[in-house]
Amino acid sequence: QMELEALRSIYEGDLCFRELSPVSFQYRIGESGDPKAFLIEVSWPETYPQTAPVISMDAFFNNTISSAIKQGILDKLMVEVEANLGTAMTYTLFEYAKDNKEVFMENQPVNTVTSVSNSIAIGTSDVPASKKKDKKEQLSKTQKRKLADKTDNKGELPRGWNWVDVIK
Repeated sequence: QMELEALRSIYEGDLCFRELSPVSFQYRIGESGDPKAFLIEVSWPETYPQTAPVISMDAFFNNTISSAIKQGILDKLMVEVEANLGTAMTYTLFEYAKDNKEVFMENQPVNTVTSVSNSIAIGTSDVPASKKKDKKEQLSKTQKRKLADKTDNKGELPRGWNWVDVIK
């Protein structure tokens, strides 16, 4: 109960922290636009903190991360859990993950999502450029007439068309 109150007060207003239930919490490591950001979910069993909490990375947010990197992160977090067994450790786990984010994600390719979108774009552009027609802006007769009245025979506006009369 005391750890729950402490977590609520520490992470109050932190957009990365989310309390799913009184015994289950999520924390996003990294900014939301960061390709190396990941989400950790910690759930407390009945006998917590004498037993290890359940740590999960199965959230949809982590779909771009390879399973080997997820397993590596979980293994390193479990080492930290073993070191802190018997004490309140949820805050410690979140801070450990924040401090070691670069080490955890060093083998994660950055452009996983962009490579998928590039292949889709390349696959759809099978039509040769010669068959594509550039659409020109269509002007009405009155628009053409007004444009012709404003411009000279070369299509340029007359000298001084945007000058301001200073002496009035």
